[in-house]
Amino acid sequence: MRLIESLKRKKFILLNIFFALYIGINLIGGERGLISYFDKKRIYEELEIKEKVLTREIKDIEHKISLVKNNDFDYLDMLYREKFRYGTKDEIIIKLK
Repeated sequence: MRLIESLKRKKFILLNIFFALYIGINLIGGERGLISYFDKKRIYEELEIKEKVLTREIKDIEHKISLVKNNDFDYLDMLYREKFRYGTKDEIIIKLK
């Protein structure tokens, strides 16, 4: 009788240890664990930075488009000189790049 009771107690203890280990391992390394949380957080921060950069580029391009649509002669002159490498005889052109 004592042997059966001791096995039942050990079974209960082993079962509790197994469940505790299972929960602990899944809490730390599971698909929704701490490691996965930090990986997803890092990816989210990288995507936020990329979104800010792309938003800034879009605003810049929209501003340039609005300058072309509104016939801003200074901007159009700058584009013309830059794309076609145009200058008059009395101008000195300095290439910086």
